[in-house]
Amino acid sequence: MPAISTAHILPIVMLIGSNVFMTFAWYGHLSYKSTAIWLAILASWMIALPEYMLAVPANRIGSAVYSAAQLKTMQEVITLSVFALFSIFWLKEDLSWNHAIGFALIAAGAFFIFQGRTA
Repeated sequence: MPAISTAHILPIVMLIGSNVFMTFAWYGHLSYKSTAIWLAILASWMIALPEYMLAVPANRIGSAVYSAAQLKTMQEVITLSVFALFSIFWLKEDLSWNHAIGFALIAAGAFFIFQGRTA
């Protein structure tokens, strides 16, 4: 097993940050449905810029130690984790057992992606 380096950890931290921004960009406006749609779009674009500023370098740095499939899988698992928390705490929506099972199946898929050779 290779030693854990900054290239292993930094992309994960940056992808978490980027997903927080993107989740707010895509879904934050749902708490403000009376706001004009053009304002929601503009605000979302402004929130998405920092997301890209984190996601692009996260993938570039991570590509030194992870495959593209592994980076994408990490991003999806992080996205679901961030979204689950966002849904509960920002949108005040409940997650049910079927959500938990679906997320668990995706996590199981991620397990298999990370088996075997890394970049």
